[in-house]
Amino acid sequence: MYDIIIIGSGAGGATMAYKLADSGKKILIVERGDYVPVEKENWDSVEVFEKNKYTTTDLWLDKDGRQFRPGMHYNVGGNTKFYGAALFRLRKEDFKEIKHYGGVSPAWPIQYEDLKDYYLEAEKLFHVHGKRGSDPTEPFDSEPYPYPPLPHEPRIQEIVDELRDYGLHPFELPIGVNFKPHETANASYILNRFDGFPDAAERKADAHLCALAKALEHPNVELMTNTKVIKINTNDSGTRVSEIVVEQQNGNTQTLICDLLILSAGAINSAALLLQSKNEKFPDGLANTSDQVGRNYMFHQNTALVALYTQPNPTKFGKTFGINDFYHAGRDYDFPLGHIQMLGKSDEYQIRADSPVAAPGFTFELMAEHAVDFWLTSEDLPDPENRVTLENGQIKISYSSNNEEGHQHLKSELIKALKASGKFESFLFKGIYFSKGMDIASPAHQNGTTKMGLDPKTSVVDTHCKAHDLENLYIVDGGFFVSSGAVNPALTIIAMALRVGEHLKKNILT
Repeated sequence: MYDIIIIGSGAGGATMAYKLADSGKKILIVERGDYVPVEKENWDSVEVFEKNKYTTTDLWLDKDGRQFRPGMHYNVGGNTKFYGAALFRLRKEDFKEIKHYGGVSPAWPIQYEDLKDYYLEAEKLFHVHGKRGSDPTEPFDSEPYPYPPLPHEPRIQEIVDELRDYGLHPFELPIGVNFKPHETANASYILNRFDGFPDAAERKADAHLCALAKALEHPNVELMTNTKVIKINTNDSGTRVSEIVVEQQNGNTQTLICDLLILSAGAINSAALLLQSKNEKFPDGLANTSDQVGRNYMFHQNTALVALYTQPNPTKFGKTFGINDFYHAGRDYDFPLGHIQMLGKSDEYQIRADSPVAAPGFTFELMAEHAVDFWLTSEDLPDPENRVTLENGQIKISYSSNNEEGHQHLKSELIKALKASGKFESFLFKGIYFSKGMDIASPAHQNGTTKMGLDPKTSVVDTHCKAHDLENLYIVDGGFFVSSGAVNPALTIIAMALRVGEHLKKNILT
């Protein structure tokens, strides 16, 4: 018997555990995976990207029923063990209705001010380095970032200066890095590979190290690993969650009773678990009288773009600046285009995977030596037909992309800026670049499947992430997003978990 059970140990679940740990309540975090081993393969791109050593072997279905292997990570810390640790606040405007090329991004039932203080708390908790005010679209805050921005390496500084001379406003990227690593770290320090890699030096500010480890210092908090939740049960009247059924690695099942359940398995898996937990009171899935569970799935329009210069790029860690000049309408565009940031430095194996044909006269290794890597993000608009469902117990992602015009404009503007600012002739063969869009097998920014709202008929959770249909179920992961914005969602999930945790301690757990 537990006072609180938290399903999932990623950005939402780990932060909830951290915030509630001092409540004195008996808390259990259930994680379907194990700890990511600290090993040399952590930084091996062949192991990580070609062999997919750390991703699930589960197979999902696309809208046409074809199987694919998703880039999901089931482990302590969730996908934050593999994220790039770019930790952005949503812009103030993102909480309001915004018109895009592909349609309308709806308003949230809360405003930026409702999360403002929790964003700052989240930045402190996750060791965010940045420079307040350098991003022209960033909401004002009188307090600086907790830590100074990461310095640009020489080649990156040259590109920043060139883009600034061109007329853009590159800013210091907010990155979560802990230069005082967790005591379990046993690898030599290197600030190098963040995007997609687990960090063997344990400097990356992930949910495991920043939040969960602190929660587990409390004797009332327990973690159960290698345990998959297969069903959530309610009481006979269907008003409250009563228990969860779990399956452990050895195949044994167990029933765990709780007073309060926090579901933080990620937007896709949380929706799937709710649908799988249907009963007589909820024939269409738990907490789903609105028929909105699983709908409005979003994960951004994302593109990795690599530009090849004649000048070598010896940078080790290039993920230090971003560009938001096109985040809002303007600069000859009637609608927003999106956000640009640097990626971690690619190597020959990543280049080979993304560009199957080498540039004429160049090996993949030589291409990697000259590559400068960018990540482009545009808003993905909520569509009820973009959804998560179950088919014979298997997760199915029915998704059709939208708002593509704005994303293509964003890519064109970046290429134009790089060619102009980099003095066109400095590019290999008058401007060779290649790009790779992300598809449904890359669900890193997943959100929107249990959206927040005031009306129980059209939304799944209220403004404190409590399920409308159940008295003691809270859903705290990317599922609550009403719109996706065009920046990484992790900090907003963390901030919301801090907000919900404070609400529970003040109003529910007394």
